[in-house]
Amino acid sequence: MAGKYLIAGLGNIGAEYEGTRHNIGFMVADQLAADSGAVFKVDRLGSIAEISYRGSKLILLKPSTYMNLSGRAVSYWMQKENIQKENLLVICDDLALPMGSVRMRKKGSDGWHNGLANINQTLGTSDYCRIRVGIGNGFPRGGQVDYVLGRFEGEEKDQLPDVLKRAAQGVKDFTFMGADRAMNICNTDPKKAAEAAKPEEKPVAEQKPEVQNKDAEKKETAPEDQPREMTFKEKLLSLFKKYSKE
Repeated sequence: MAGKYLIAGLGNIGAEYEGTRHNIGFMVADQLAADSGAVFKVDRLGSIAEISYRGSKLILLKPSTYMNLSGRAVSYWMQKENIQKENLLVICDDLALPMGSVRMRKKGSDGWHNGLANINQTLGTSDYCRIRVGIGNGFPRGGQVDYVLGRFEGEEKDQLPDVLKRAAQGVKDFTFMGADRAMNICNTDPKKAAEAAKPEEKPVAEQKPEVQNKDAEKKETAPEDQPREMTFKEKLLSLFKKYSKE
């Protein structure tokens, strides 16, 4: 579906927020740019990079308005580039999804995400596509802010490269094949898909051994020591010998 798209990865600017869970939208945008060799440049209300994918132009946006005012940057660049909401895709973090999950939706509520809430309010609609990247909820009661503004560690950090690549591919699929088909691919758990693709193994008892030699198979049903039936000529000779002795 060739056209022009605005891909907005949400996050907070500044070194203190770099690499934090709340900035995973920035990270996906960075992944897309890196895949195409593009470089972000500072522009009005955000950093911008442009890439091409299968005939479409993708404008990557990392708002510089901080998360709570993401809608200002998204709205400005939609108007500037004359992009309709059908060609808007927003990428953000999601506490409600386990770490490693990537989910695409054509529309929906803000899910208590400040960035989405401001975009909904600014655009006057929630009817636009978004990719939510799961960051889990492994924090004690009252520790939500510290958790989302904390950095990925241990196993989460090891998972991150694969998660970013899957989210970036979801963006590309959205621009190439549309939201419905892209959702079917993006929302499929890769581990479950891999398990489903494995060939079913039959129990040993059900497996049939291959016959290597048909002659050997025949010998099993007709062994060499089985009596051989005499030919008609042999029967006559036998009778002749019998009577000649008598």
